[in-house]
Amino acid sequence: MEAEKRRGGGEKEDMSHVIHKVPAGDSPYGRAKHLQLVEKDPEMAIVWFWKAINAGDRVDSALKDMAVVMKQQDRAEEAVEAIKSFRHLCSKQAQVSLDNLLIDLYKKCGRMEEQIELLKQKLGMIILGEAFNGKTTKTARSHGKKFQISIQQETSRILGNLGWAYMQQNNYDAAEVVYRKAQMIEPDANKACNLGLCLIKKGRFDEARAVLEEVLHRRYPSSDDGKIISRAEQLVREIELQPAVSPLEVGLSIKEEIMERLDLVMNEWAPFRSKRLPIFEEISTWRDHIAC
Repeated sequence: MEAEKRRGGGEKEDMSHVIHKVPAGDSPYGRAKHLQLVEKDPEMAIVWFWKAINAGDRVDSALKDMAVVMKQQDRAEEAVEAIKSFRHLCSKQAQVSLDNLLIDLYKKCGRMEEQIELLKQKLGMIILGEAFNGKTTKTARSHGKKFQISIQQETSRILGNLGWAYMQQNNYDAAEVVYRKAQMIEPDANKACNLGLCLIKKGRFDEARAVLEEVLHRRYPSSDDGKIISRAEQLVREIELQPAVSPLEVGLSIKEEIMERLDLVMNEWAPFRSKRLPIFEEISTWRDHIAC
């Protein structure tokens, strides 16, 4: 009878491995995942993730999982230091996902300068062709699922994150340039709303309204998202409450402003120009279209 109970318990435990995708066995990493997913004890899970890292047990996964749990426990600063201290123990393949984690953690901590620098590094890798190994697509992973992402999608995503980071610094000039670049590569309703907000902050209400109207008229694939439409409507209402601003009060003409800021951004990327991928040559041609 006792043997049957033990066998039954073992079967139940095995099922928990299947249901929660917890590694079988009593390794430190397996124990950490069991504490995280089955027992729902994040604090003890972190302890066992540390043990897994120190024991060299699936270090790539242990460090990433521990950082995620720390972030969920509002211990983002600790997670940043953990990644910086132990990423040298991880494989080359794990470095990209560790960078992605750091970007989220910097955002959580409000460390915008570090987030911006890391985002620029990632853009530099794309420009040099290192991020995609010379290919136009690569396999990415999100929430345990694999999918294909194109170089245009990844570049637009990173530019979107960079634009948002600049907005948190109230650097709306830089944010505008970055969002315009992102929209040129892969138009997106959410980024259009952010661009509209940048223009509102700069007092360029007519331009902002035109950008937001594009969202409201469903000109983007993601325009069907109710939250995005609501946000665009709210921003338009915000414009309607603003006092009229004479174009002379704005300062430089729109073309001059864009040209100046675009020059600054392109100059930052000057070392990479000889090796840029075709998509970035398109960015240069955008400047010529504006000048016409």
